Amino acid sequence: MSNIDTARNLRPLAGANSGCACCSPACESETPAAAADAAARTFLVAGMTCSHCVASVREELSALEGVTSVEVELRAGSESRVTVASASPLDIARVRASVSEAGYSLIDAVR
Repeated sequence: MSNIDTARNLRPLAGANSGCACCSPACESETPAAAADAAARTFLVAGMTCSHCVASVREELSALEGVTSVEVELRAGSESRVTVASASPLDIARVRASVSEAGYSLIDAVR
């Protein structure tokens, strides 16, 4: 079947507002507000070498009040990048204490 034939056979979804939750009008009105409330900072953390290290750091940082997600880019043998998203600005002393509690060292805040 050619691209032209495929395009002719496409049918719109039943109901213009149907679809997944992220495509609904309600979602569109909530997304900008949620994005505006979120803050994310990236930190460099030393000493992480494996998935257990990643899990430990994620667990400690996720326990901080307001944290919505923790993403880790593991770089064994170098400083790993840890991005923490939160509903409000993070207290760097608490981030440092959480990373230390997991057994690692916070080197620097990237942004």
